[in-house]
Amino acid sequence: MQEDFLHYIWKHKAFSSTSLKTASGETIVILKLGEHNHNSGPDFFNAQLNIDDQLWAGNVEIHIKSSDWYVHGHEKDKAYDNVILHVVWEHDTEVFRSDNSVIPTLELKHYVNVNLLANYRALIQSKSWINCETHYPDVDDFILNNWIERLYIERLERKSNDILKLLKASKNDWEAVLFKMLLKNFGLKVNGEAFFSLANSVDYAVVRKLQNNILDLEALLFGQASLLEDDIQKLYFLDLKERYKFLVQKFQLSNQGVLPLQFFRLRPPNFPTIRLSQFANLYTTEQQLFSKVLDLKTKDEFYELFSKGVSSFWMTHYTFSKQSKSFKKVITKAFIDLLLINTVIPLKFSYAKYLGNNINEEIFDLLSELKQENNSIVNKYMELKPIKKNALSSQGLLQLKQYYCDNNKCLQCAVGNSLIIKK
Repeated sequence: MQEDFLHYIWKHKAFSSTSLKTASGETIVILKLGEHNHNSGPDFFNAQLNIDDQLWAGNVEIHIKSSDWYVHGHEKDKAYDNVILHVVWEHDTEVFRSDNSVIPTLELKHYVNVNLLANYRALIQSKSWINCETHYPDVDDFILNNWIERLYIERLERKSNDILKLLKASKNDWEAVLFKMLLKNFGLKVNGEAFFSLANSVDYAVVRKLQNNILDLEALLFGQASLLEDDIQKLYFLDLKERYKFLVQKFQLSNQGVLPLQFFRLRPPNFPTIRLSQFANLYTTEQQLFSKVLDLKTKDEFYELFSKGVSSFWMTHYTFSKQSKSFKKVITKAFIDLLLINTVIPLKFSYAKYLGNNINEEIFDLLSELKQENNSIVNKYMELKPIKKNALSSQGLLQLKQYYCDNNKCLQCAVGNSLIIKK
């Protein structure tokens, strides 16, 4: 038995409440369960009860055993003097307020359906991939689909908090925020943090001044990433090196905080050299990118916006030193999907929130157009119970696994709730 489960039972009134009695035999009629308190102090505020025809208004405290009152030191805390009912699973001792008056106790185990308890234990004690793996396929489609949407909004809210912090660090410049987020996600998992450190090493005002010349922008990015330090006798490399040397002096640049880039185990199209050239090309050809991102609404519009290739040197190279077969190396639709999921949509959501607007419907429409992400977590859920194969589903499922299943938060999960209360 866990205290969280008792909170769940009380909050959802998941017990027989028609003939409640205190441990001393007084009748209890619940008029108001109270408001769940997630901070310090009693567990439920502002409850209203009728105990033996006496109206009480105050707080409710919940423990597994009555004696936990003393284990937690509540008898010394005046914040608990307004407790009007002590709800416990097992009553093993009387509890008193600081004025020595007895606090009525409700022993909950006599009023909880055995099936509810059995369902809860089956979930919590499960050793499966997720606690509800056996019964997950039986969850009602309506419950699951609605929960997935709520989970995605929850995921966006979490990302939005990070974006608003980044906005503050970027002096309320949304263009700078987009630049940093985009560059981070151009690095994917392997080089994401390194690309982000690169973005943070440069004032966006410098980027604005260099946007009209792709060689200057490439020199800035490659130089800050420490990719221009080798002795390579190629005109393009030497040109970038000279340009970067000039930029360092002009803008007092430093790359001491930039993390090293990784090439190991990456496919050549994902080499940081290629991604940085594509990124430079995007920012050279698309001025006022933030405004365009806000205006566009469909997948195809974004495919056109982000479908950029590399500069001429990188058409025949993956690294500075070795030449390869000529290839335009245009950003793929699959890569753009990731940019939409991880950068564009969270940014659009955050900006709307910043302005006090709601664009959930627009976001859901765009996500529904995008393909489901292909990873082991999403694939496993889809094997258990297939749902709509789009990015909205996959993002919601990732939130479910990371923040609920992995943390045994079945009581806070709509799926877990539906399985606990089933007959």
